Amino acid sequence: MKKIVVFLIMIIIIVAIAFFMYFDYKVKKDKIDEKNSEFETYLGKEIYGVDVATIINKATYKNKKNNVEQDKKGKYIDNSNNSINIDIKMLDDGKTYNMERFYKNGTMEFVEYYRDIKFKVMNIEYHKETGLIKYIFIEQITK
Repeated sequence: MKKIVVFLIMIIIIVAIAFFMYFDYKVKKDKIDEKNSEFETYLGKEIYGVDVATIINKATYKNKKNNVEQDKKGKYIDNSNNSINIDIKMLDDGKTYNMERFYKNGTMEFVEYYRDIKFKVMNIEYHKETGLIKYIFIEQITK
């Protein structure tokens, strides 16, 4: 009889631990999904220059908030945790620029010139350890 009671208590403890681990995993995943959704809503969609400026501003804000370091040129360094980098390929000259260039020159100027120009978010990559977005590639699709 004692063995059965001990066995049942062990089963209850194992089930409780499994439930707690699942609940903790679900809460963390929901937080990550919420953070990523700010950028994922744009994936594969045609957007305007004002939206690109919004994405750049959000990423820059998050990098600053998370104390992501910058290199000598001012580009945010991938920290394998919560850094976000964005590259934008422009049709005007066929070159790809990082977000810091547009942010540094002023996103309002970018909006002024590219407001009605269409872009498309082509690719999003994620940090392996955290699942948070680490890289976004945007391409200009109209001139």
